[in-house]
Amino acid sequence: MKTIAILSILLLLTLPGCKEKDDLTPEEVMAVINRFDEGWRNKDARVVDSVLSRQYIYFTQSGNTFDRNSLIQTADSSIYQLQTMERQEYTIQLEGNTAVVNTIWKGKGSYHGHAFDDNQRCSITIVKNNGQVKILSEHCTPIREVTAKQNPLLQ
Repeated sequence: MKTIAILSILLLLTLPGCKEKDDLTPEEVMAVINRFDEGWRNKDARVVDSVLSRQYIYFTQSGNTFDRNSLIQTADSSIYQLQTMERQEYTIQLEGNTAVVNTIWKGKGSYHGHAFDDNQRCSITIVKNNGQVKILSEHCTPIREVTAKQNPLLQ
C-alpha cells in the first residue's frame, strides 16, 4: 500500500512536467518558420514537407484552399520561381501548444509564367504535438494602400 501511495505521488508530480514539454516557445515558432522559408528559398520540397502538419491547408487569396501535397509539389516545381523573399514584423500569439503568427511576407518571382511582386500579411498557425513543431495552416492577404476616401473609418 505504501508503494502504491509513493508511486501515485511521483506520477502526480511528473504530470505537470509532461504538459510543459508540449508548450510551444517563441524560439520553436521562429525556427519552424525560418526552416519553411529556407525550403522555399532553396526549392527544397523535402524541407517544406518536414515542417508541415499532415493536416496542413493553405487558404488562397481567391478564397480557395491549397492542400499539403499541392504545396509541396509547388515548392519543388519550375512553375514557381522566387527571385527574392523576406518576412518582416513578426508577432506571435501563444496558447499552450498552439501559436498564431502574424507576419509580413514580401516576394518577387513568377508563377505559371506570370510575374508577381507580393506584399502580404500572413497568418500562420503552428502546433506542437509530441515534441514535433509543425505548420498547420497559412493564409496570406495582399496589403493594399487604402485612402480615407475609400474607407471612411480612416478619416
